[in-house]
Amino acid sequence: MTQEADRFNTAESNYKPGNQRDLSFPRGQTALLVIDPVNDFLSEGGAAWEMTKSTVKTVGVVENLKRAIQGAREHGVPVLLGPMAFTEEDYAEHNLQRLTAINRVMFEHKMFLAGSWGADFHPELQPQQSDIILKPHKVNDVFGTDLPEHLERLGITHLVIAGMTANLCVESTGRHAAELGYDVTYLTNAIGSESMPSYEAAVHVNYPLIGNVTMQVDEFLLALAPSEGASNTVQVGDTVLGSDHGEIGTVQEIIAATEDAEAHLIVPRGVILHKDMFIPLDAVVRRAGTTVFVNVPKLIVGNMPWSERPLHAKRREHLGPRAVDVTNVYGSKDPSGS
Repeated sequence: MTQEADRFNTAESNYKPGNQRDLSFPRGQTALLVIDPVNDFLSEGGAAWEMTKSTVKTVGVVENLKRAIQGAREHGVPVLLGPMAFTEEDYAEHNLQRLTAINRVMFEHKMFLAGSWGADFHPELQPQQSDIILKPHKVNDVFGTDLPEHLERLGITHLVIAGMTANLCVESTGRHAAELGYDVTYLTNAIGSESMPSYEAAVHVNYPLIGNVTMQVDEFLLALAPSEGASNTVQVGDTVLGSDHGEIGTVQEIIAATEDAEAHLIVPRGVILHKDMFIPLDAVVRRAGTTVFVNVPKLIVGNMPWSERPLHAKRREHLGPRAVDVTNVYGSKDPSGS
């Protein structure tokens, strides 16, 4: 890396899959991370059950987690389980009850006490020998455990996340994963929360922007193992969904790259779109059955500059200046460094 580029870049800002265009989940590079699939969250009588039961029951979290985990195992995708567990030392010596509001809540409600029934895995979500059980996390971000070491050892670039809870551990971990360059997918019907408002905000507002795509378990399994003879490329007639799972339209035409334009697909105007949309092909990140996903939410897709063909010249404008051509990073100043 040149000295000029070093002023802008960090090792954490790279997209790990690079130029890869696999619209399924690449074998040997995909892992399923299930956060806190334990009794305190998911079982009647658990310390948090009165808070979580509305979303767990409404969304069908346990059943969908079970299907996602089983499907991943069957297709050789590593399953990593990230539970919580607290001991006396965490509170008496490290004062974790003073760290955050949620740590105080967990302390006062005696959640996830190490060795207890509440901290144990839900009876329908028991680990198998092939699964990886991570060291317990103590706050929201599971990257504070041995998760990074396992992902590095396994060569993972695509991280699929499910579990508990939507706006805390699941969101914090997924956000960190994306910051580190992982391709992040959230399985929204295998995620629960302490309330429906927090679930809806996480699933429909936050995940679509801080991850690459939101999917449901059936779609995850379809993308993981396409039916025999199924294409792994966009096809005319495919339904296009945004990263928020909102329907954008149907693929009318697929245009290969030309001397002056990028490869793109055309979604014609209709009830949802007020004008034809020319979506760059590299905005398509996943295909499941006859559904393709772009990494822009439906809620803002109308604000994207996709009302005309994506010309190479226009794309070059989006790339910004070369590092060597920038005198100062922030207009008049450079980063201070350490």
